[in-house]
Amino acid sequence: MSGCVQQNGEHQEEFLYDPDLLKGLDYGNCKAKQSGSSSAPDESLKIRPLSTEDFDKGYLKLLGQMTLVGNISREQFLRRFHEMKSCPNTYYVTVIEDLSTGAVIAAASLVTELKFIRNTALRGRLEDVVVDDAYRGRSLGKLIVQTIVLLAEKRGCYKITLDCKDELIKFYGSNGFHQEPGNSNTMSIRFNAGPSGSRATS
Repeated sequence: MSGCVQQNGEHQEEFLYDPDLLKGLDYGNCKAKQSGSSSAPDESLKIRPLSTEDFDKGYLKLLGQMTLVGNISREQFLRRFHEMKSCPNTYYVTVIEDLSTGAVIAAASLVTELKFIRNTALRGRLEDVVVDDAYRGRSLGKLIVQTIVLLAEKRGCYKITLDCKDELIKFYGSNGFHQEPGNSNTMSIRFNAGPSGSRATS
């Protein structure tokens, strides 16, 4: 059976990307390192790819602590999941699950971008980093960020970048990110999108 699909009772749980990619990540320099392996920071927590089961495990509710999500149905969730998966080697949405409750309590995404520059290089972007309010203070933010950084390196990205609020610069700095002199501005144009026509907030 493919590493992206696992039997889960009567259902087949499908992962967004191969969980084996998370094996062997070197957390030696990770300040958020906890006891246990990288895929199990402690006995009750597991780092893994986003799965088709995460609609019921609170992934969208978790994202709602960070930004506007909307009233997304299971059908919409699964459709977007499979749209992402149909773009191989692009979307690496990664979560931390509390096995004692079955809830997704932290998440972050690596999005890779094919480039012509630097001899057809691969660039990574860190996006949608969030930790459940009830789990703050346990270094899970550092852990999920470091996981994405190590994953980007493993996938061969020549760099990984992010956009963040001013108050988060120190946090990301502690995870190895640096502001580039003369190149640290974020600019955007927002569009009215979606059936509601509401403007995105992040």
